[in-house]
Amino acid sequence: MAAKPQQQKKSTPVLQNKKAYFDYFIDKTYEAGIVLQGTEVKSLRQGNANFTDAFAFLKNGEVFLKDFYIKEFEFGTYTNHEPRRIRKLLLHKDEIDKIDRAVSQKAMTLLPLKVYFKKGLAKVLLGVARGKKQYDKRATMAEKDAKREVSRRMKDAIRQ
Repeated sequence: MAAKPQQQKKSTPVLQNKKAYFDYFIDKTYEAGIVLQGTEVKSLRQGNANFTDAFAFLKNGEVFLKDFYIKEFEFGTYTNHEPRRIRKLLLHKDEIDKIDRAVSQKAMTLLPLKVYFKKGLAKVLLGVARGKKQYDKRATMAEKDAKREVSRRMKDAIRQ
């Protein structure tokens, strides 16, 4: 009897930056690896992290993540990590060049959108984003409310 093929687990996000989707238009996304220490990985797997104020920047042809808070591992010893240190992101050279060209345009920024584990490795989904104006945010809220209302009415119509 043949062995069953292993099903790949979906990479469920450890963290999502919902505020980024509300405050910015996301033009393009890139998946990057994160250079982490052992206690950072353990703490991240427990979900003890926050990146609402985090952003990525380029320096000397490399991409770094700043203000990404990972709580100290509670069972860590003297080798515990620094919670708000700058973390290096791993991308291909051509992706870094594309990001550099996109971010060098006016009003474009690089934001982390999701952090998740894929095949046991920590990944971050970066988005090249452009800030929304106040009226854009209102339009997004109105769209969301309209979709919610339509789905509610469809649900009520199905029940009757």
